[in-house]
Amino acid sequence: MKNKNTDEIMLMKNFCLTMLFVILLSVSACYAQPPATNTRVAGLKQNVTVRRDGRSIPYIEAKTEADLYFAQGYVTASDRLWQMDLLRRVARGETAEIFGKVVLEEDKRWRRFGFAKIAEESLALMSPDVKSALENYTRGVNAYIATLDQKNLPTEFQILQFRPRDWQPTDTIVIGKILSDALSTTWYQDLARASLASLPKEKQAELLNQTTPFDVILYGKDADLKSNLNKNSGAVNVSEKFLEFAASDAARRENSLSRVGLYAEDLAASNNWVISGKLTADGKPILANDPHLQPNAPGIWYLSHLSTATMRVSGVTIPGVPGIILGHNDSIAWGATNVGPDVQDLYVETFDANGKYKTATGTESPTARKEEIKVRVSPFKTDTESVALDVIETRNGVIVSEDGGKKYALKWTARDPRNQDFESFFALNRAKNWQDFQNALKIYGGATQNFVYADAKGNIGWIAAGKIPIRKTGDGALPYDGASGDGDWIGFIPFEELPNLYNPADGLIVTANQRIVGTDYKYEQMSRDAAMPWRARRIFDLLKTKTKITMDDVRDAQYDVFNIPISNLAGEIVKSNAASPETLEVLKNWDGRMRADSKGAVLANDIRICLANKIAEENKPAPLAMIRERILWRAVQEKSALWLPKQYKDYPAFFKACDAEARVGLANPKRFGADETKWTWGSLFQSRFPHPLAVAPLIGGQFATPNVPIDGSGQTPNVGSSVSMRHITSPGNWDATRHVIPLGQSGDPKSVYYKDQFEAWRTGAPAIFPFSKSAIEKSAKELTVLTPQ
Repeated sequence: MKNKNTDEIMLMKNFCLTMLFVILLSVSACYAQPPATNTRVAGLKQNVTVRRDGRSIPYIEAKTEADLYFAQGYVTASDRLWQMDLLRRVARGETAEIFGKVVLEEDKRWRRFGFAKIAEESLALMSPDVKSALENYTRGVNAYIATLDQKNLPTEFQILQFRPRDWQPTDTIVIGKILSDALSTTWYQDLARASLASLPKEKQAELLNQTTPFDVILYGKDADLKSNLNKNSGAVNVSEKFLEFAASDAARRENSLSRVGLYAEDLAASNNWVISGKLTADGKPILANDPHLQPNAPGIWYLSHLSTATMRVSGVTIPGVPGIILGHNDSIAWGATNVGPDVQDLYVETFDANGKYKTATGTESPTARKEEIKVRVSPFKTDTESVALDVIETRNGVIVSEDGGKKYALKWTARDPRNQDFESFFALNRAKNWQDFQNALKIYGGATQNFVYADAKGNIGWIAAGKIPIRKTGDGALPYDGASGDGDWIGFIPFEELPNLYNPADGLIVTANQRIVGTDYKYEQMSRDAAMPWRARRIFDLLKTKTKITMDDVRDAQYDVFNIPISNLAGEIVKSNAASPETLEVLKNWDGRMRADSKGAVLANDIRICLANKIAEENKPAPLAMIRERILWRAVQEKSALWLPKQYKDYPAFFKACDAEARVGLANPKRFGADETKWTWGSLFQSRFPHPLAVAPLIGGQFATPNVPIDGSGQTPNVGSSVSMRHITSPGNWDATRHVIPLGQSGDPKSVYYKDQFEAWRTGAPAIFPFSKSAIEKSAKELTVLTPQ
């Protein structure tokens, strides 16, 4: 018989073993993979594993690249098929087929460009590897479409009563042309400059003067400023009728691009920067990127992680595009902001009675094509009627408008099938070092971008890459006489002469669409239409004095809302004692930050708008935007008599008048009303992500997205709803990467992932995007194995 001590010992051992077993089960449960769901898919060669984390980001792992891109197409379509279809319809000029006559003029605009045919020509020129990636992605999209019936079609297809046709590789290519339109349409600025010729020379000079004390120049230095108005010896005047057409065309462009979330006002879109490890807390570089585009639902970006035995890459892409556009692999990280060089030219073509146009060597016959546009006749039926559009082209470009015997031709780098962007992104996904990065960008032909770089070895860099034309005469600042030959393109800025930096001594590179080159750079077309430097200057000032920068510091810079020009204006008003006592009291206590609860922000902003409007009114035809951004800050700072409206004796009187006008406007019941506690920036500046069908009666409510007061403004690093994604990564510390989009991965308004990322996007709470296989497995909430059928 066992003694009591022996029994107690045995009981204790059993208890310890049981507890150990429980602990082991608990630990294993923490890291255990979720149960796998098998989905049979026709077209796969081998199994593909798709894990999804708590935000439903897909982590796609395949044995071959063919299966990888097939699965990416299949998975992306399962989340964003409606958006993909709308994107290709916009670029192909086919939206009237589903929306009706209201968008017909937008479709005509796209059809004139002829991107459908250009995409076919581009596909034929692609390298076999890239072409294969597009074809496999296409097969994956179509495999998903084949699973759909009337009951499980995405909601938008059911509402509009149509079924998506099969995807094509050229659909991916035409989507890239939307980006080109959004980020490289510069001919409107050519007209704006031409319109200044009627103003006094001293005003012209100031309107064209881009230099400011706030500039963040990355390449070269400022020398004597040269006037762009005299650069094109062959420049010609344009008719009032054409100026009216240009204004209407700009409105159609804005509507069209806004519908798919790719409108970028004045080409100003994005912040990015890279910081050397010598300035960071852990000695590793940090890269940050937040592109600014028109907000919409679903958002333009889609988070993805792709891996095979030889490649691992993650970041964002646009639905419909294989691979990763902005992100990192296991060696390098990259980001992009728009540069906005002049890559379009207008030519005034003179036609004779026989339909031929003049050239420098005689007359030539234009080429012609006919486009047939399907137009839905009723929102209640799918019947369509055809509308014909005749398009003609000269040696200089496509005719966009005409006035009597003159026609206006547009030449654009995006209409050259040799100028491609997917080849470059395909190479960036696989790049291992700075040399690979440069090689990838040598062939880049999309909208010119500030590409920033950081790698796991501690290097940082920047290249302003793109195909930027060199003209026979001048630099494209003004329209040309098409018959002269002066505006002929004779080449592109050589890659070796594009602005670039590699491991700069100060360890910091910041771009925010500002002027990146000094006036001594010989190609003035590089950043003639750059944005004002407010965002770049603020970011640079926040980071330049720090020596132990962390990812939280970088996050704080992305969310910063200090407004340099409006804060300076408020300071001048206070210093001049030039406002009502009530306004002065508010502005004295305002910290210059555009916070949702700020009264100072809304008052100072309304005063600024008033000042700009009144100056513009006396200086027509100078564009209001040019007055507001280039002239107002300088006029206020220098108390410039040149720009003071004649009805005011001095600037204090001007300030007081606009303060009074602003207060009356704010008190209007149609705005905020007499209760000044409601005069807050957040009452004006709110989150807004409209879905194309949200305005539809009865059915639009299901697409609702958060509409709440938020911080930010157009002149601060945080621009509010236009921040289309935020990315912060530290090479070598990839599992700490933060990447967030404004709404969610899913385009289905019924999904919990339709807008689940909004709070993290709004507040800056870290949204971790794991990278290593072990971290991905730990974060997985769903596991699907796609198997060959």
